[in-house]
Amino acid sequence: MKILVAVATRHGATREIAENVATAVGSALTDAGAWAQVEVRDAGLVHSVEGFDAVILGSAVYMGHWLEPARKLAESFSDELRRVPVWLFSSGPIGEQDKPAEEPVAVEDLVQRLGARGHRLFGGKLDRHALHFPERAVVAALRVADGDNRDWPSIRAWGREIGSSLAPGVRSTS
Repeated sequence: MKILVAVATRHGATREIAENVATAVGSALTDAGAWAQVEVRDAGLVHSVEGFDAVILGSAVYMGHWLEPARKLAESFSDELRRVPVWLFSSGPIGEQDKPAEEPVAVEDLVQRLGARGHRLFGGKLDRHALHFPERAVVAALRVADGDNRDWPSIRAWGREIGSSLAPGVRSTS
């Protein structure tokens, strides 16, 4: 089974999530006795989804929106993506809250358009030293503290759920 994990990231934190998801998906499939090749690629460098048995697409969220490379990949390959199992994830909530009062990104339309099996929202990471000046200005105005809000056990568990659901003869809800 060949699986694509495509990711749009600005500073690398969302790619780290994608890499952990990919490792967990591959481990779950291997544990179930299935052959698995899981590739992590930058969304902007994906020129085809042909040949993949499943796709996981994720993006960092800025100002309530996915990054352009992830949006373009979803738009450009929507017909092809509807033919394979697809999962989506977003990364970006930062700050003290465990779960924001409302979703910081509207992806319901994308879930419907791609026939995605689900969407997960993961906390993000903020390191103002890695930000460009305009981003630092926004962070300062919002008074958001630096921190890493990614829940690694949940991220890996979600990847294992996906891998288990793809394994032959194994049913899972993810």
